[in-house]
Order: sequence, then C-alpha cells, then structure tokens
Amino acid sequence: MRFINSLLCILCLTFALGAHAETASPNQVVQGLVDDLAKTMEARRAELSKDRESLLKVIDGIVLPHFDIDYASILVLGQNARTASPEQRARFAKAMYNSITHRYAEGLLKYTEGRVRVLPFQGELNEKRTLVRTQVVLDDGKVVPVDYAFRKTKEGEWKAYDVIIEGISYITNYRNQVAQEISKSSLDALTTRLESQGAKALENMEQEKKH
Repeated sequence: MRFINSLLCILCLTFALGAHAETASPNQVVQGLVDDLAKTMEARRAELSKDRESLLKVIDGIVLPHFDIDYASILVLGQNARTASPEQRARFAKAMYNSITHRYAEGLLKYTEGRVRVLPFQGELNEKRTLVRTQVVLDDGKVVPVDYAFRKTKEGEWKAYDVIIEGISYITNYRNQVAQEISKSSLDALTTRLESQGAKALENMEQEKKH
C-alpha cells in the first residue's frame, strides 16, 4: 500500500512508545517520545545509520516494556487466535513484532524535530481504548492525521497497541493479510516464514494484497 511506503517513520514511532513513567497519560507518553526521538536522532543519527544492529537495539530498548505486543498480535490473528495455543500466539507475536520493526527501522532515522505534532487530548480516558491524536508532516509538506490507540493493562500501565493512519488501522490491515496467509497454509507456516524472512515476508504480503 502506498501510504505504508511513504510513512515509514510513523510506524517506527508507533512501536517506540515507551521509556516513560507508568503514571504518565497516553498523551504525555507520546509527547515525551516525540521529544526523546528528536534528541536521540540529533545525537546518534550518523552512528545508527551505519549500524543496523544498534538501531534495532535502540528500538527494542524503548519498545518492549511499553508496547502491548501480545494484545496487538491477538487482534491481528482475529478468529485464528481462538484455535492457536498460547505457545503459538507468543511465537507469532514475537515474529510479527520483529518483522515490522526490522522493516521500518530505517524510518526512525528520518525523524526530525517538529515532524510530529501531538494534539490536545479531548474527552475522558478510557482504559479499554484511548486515542492520542497527532499530525505528521511528511517530506513533501503534506500533513497526515495519525491516531495511536492505548489500553490500560491489569498492572495499571498505559500501553500502545494500534496506529490509525488516515483512518486505516494497521491492526485491521495486517489482520486481513494474516487471515489470507493462514488460510493458504497454517499459522505455524506463516510464523516460520516471518521468522526466517522477516521484513521481506511482510513486504510480500502487502504486495500480494495490492493485486
């Protein structure tokens, strides 16, 4: 899909929601991340552009404690999650996370201060689904609306699990592709392909959906 190729940094931003206190509201988490990304890229852009492993470690260090990978993967699996074992779901969650972050890691290198504007929060916090609304400025000056979906865990932490770009949810987008892949083979086969081919497998899934 065209919007995916033009918004690489947005997905990296989504998977990097973290490194902030539990008591921070979803809006505060995103605003803090926006500020942190600007500082990190300003200080380490040249270094990280030459060292992909370090770049991935930077993303992992920010992401893993604060992104709800398990919940997001269950939503992506949809009905297939009901028949999957806990081990299959955990394996798929890790494979999906790695395939996405590895593909879009370089997008984080393009992040600059002012690229993302966090809009004031309106309404009341909903522990099941609270949206943080932002505007992302692309290289050509176009402004794109991007919403980040948060939920509050049983441990009391706000964690991100979805991003909606111009009204299109990445959860919904990947759910449709994953369902097609599983129907062709199996969940284990898809997971193995994601583990072995990573970003390339994800890209092939997107290309197949376009045809």
